[in-house]
Amino acid sequence: MQFEDYLDSLKNKTVAVIGIGVSNRPLIELLLSRGVSVTACDKKTELGHFGEELKAKGCRLQLGPGYLKNLNQDVIFRTPGMRPDLPELAAAVERGGTLTSEMEVFFEVCPCPIIAVTGSDGKTTTTTIIAELLRAAGCTVHLGGNIGRPLLADTPSMKPTDLAVLELSSFQLLTMTRSPQIAVITNLAPNHLDVHRDYAEYIAAKENIFTHQDSDGIVVLNADNEVTCSFAERARGSVRLFSRRGAVERGTCLGPDYPGKGQAIWLVNEQGHRFVLSLADIKLPGIHNVENYMAAIAAVDGLVPNEVICAFARNFGGVEHRIELVRELDGVRYYNDSIASSPSRTIAGLNSFPGKVILIAGGKDKGISYDSLGPVINDHVKLLILCGATAGVIRASVEGAENYAGLEIVDVDDYYQAVNLARNRAERGDVVILSPASTSFDRFANFMERGKVFKEIVHQLS
Repeated sequence: MQFEDYLDSLKNKTVAVIGIGVSNRPLIELLLSRGVSVTACDKKTELGHFGEELKAKGCRLQLGPGYLKNLNQDVIFRTPGMRPDLPELAAAVERGGTLTSEMEVFFEVCPCPIIAVTGSDGKTTTTTIIAELLRAAGCTVHLGGNIGRPLLADTPSMKPTDLAVLELSSFQLLTMTRSPQIAVITNLAPNHLDVHRDYAEYIAAKENIFTHQDSDGIVVLNADNEVTCSFAERARGSVRLFSRRGAVERGTCLGPDYPGKGQAIWLVNEQGHRFVLSLADIKLPGIHNVENYMAAIAAVDGLVPNEVICAFARNFGGVEHRIELVRELDGVRYYNDSIASSPSRTIAGLNSFPGKVILIAGGKDKGISYDSLGPVINDHVKLLILCGATAGVIRASVEGAENYAGLEIVDVDDYYQAVNLARNRAERGDVVILSPASTSFDRFANFMERGKVFKEIVHQLS
């Protein structure tokens, strides 16, 4: 369906938009500008100046604890992260309402090919690498989903020759009925079990990124991850694998560097094996970032020349809040890895450094196991500083691990105490890293706010 046709179809209907956050505000304003009857719903009781602006434009506000009551609109846009089977939403659908989302509609009306990335870890970095590689190759790229900006309102400016590159969460994918032309799944591990019923539902949501492809579709899968590798047999289109542990029939793998020193990423396609990128040229630390490059290179095969990939890798310093070097003070490096909201993500961060680090961790529990984290902390951490709701379970995973040898663990009240303790205990050559292994919602609005607070405290050190 064309963008204008979709908007025209709403003119004689009533619309509810649930969640008046960053992802839905452009949608609300777009609908109001086209004369659509909109009710904006949010559990907040006050929206300040923006709420007054919406009312002046004719928007009805439904705020506070009862924001989901009496949803009798024709079309209901849910916010990412809200389960579609909430009783209030289910009742609205039973009354005849259509439940959708900004991202689902974007897939319906987007005029250009879509490349989308999901996974438990590495989504943002992989998505960013893909988008920047395509831009460096001369493509017009629209970056959105969980990063960039909501793209539905930008659709009129998009051309069929452009490319949309998206990062998609399991919440966005849960009800998706369309798939991108190129789908990438970086890896899968238990995550967001505080929202999903179980791990099986989480896996099914991720799998939805490619299940609606046709024979022309392409899916890029992690061959080293048991779950993602199993998806290959259910793909309707072409499968490209990436692996750092072995060879692949199509995709990317590791091989000897040219002219023979170290390792490199090699591309395998119908033309044979081709050297692409020396690992020594990748500026980002950690083997997980090698995997992110492998996934991205497999996705852009045929779209980006080798020389563009190499030049980009030598200069790309990473994405904010993802093992981001904040500063070096008295020979101690401070890293912000606030994106690490799961044990697997913190494990990847710890494995990025050759020596033992001072780790600041803890946050809100999202219903997943921390058993795998304890042994890695014992191997890679010299001082563990904990704060937040998960401090106890992280401590238990460390002290209950077979390799526990008395690692010092200190509980603190907040990041000010954590950073200053790390500052006093760190020696020249040490690494201090915030990598919470938990969500931010016990104390912060999101991981970005958490990371910015940490960085501000680090920059205040004298």
